[in-house]
Amino acid sequence: MLKVELEEDNCISAGQCVFTAPDVFDQRDEDGVAVILEEYPSGEHEESARSAAALCPAAAIRILEQ
Repeated sequence: MLKVELEEDNCISAGQCVFTAPDVFDQRDEDGVAVILEEYPSGEHEESARSAAALCPAAAIRILEQ
């Protein structure tokens, strides 16, 4: 099982995660900081969650295998 973690304090609001994995991430309207929509992504969203973590310019996303 895959778990997604986000260090909100490190997020620079670039939006790469939302573009890459819109079913897993969104951004707050007030400041653009990413939020997790699906902490444990379903199998069909696992690859996009991994890609979002790899593309995050602030390295604010961690993927944990459980």
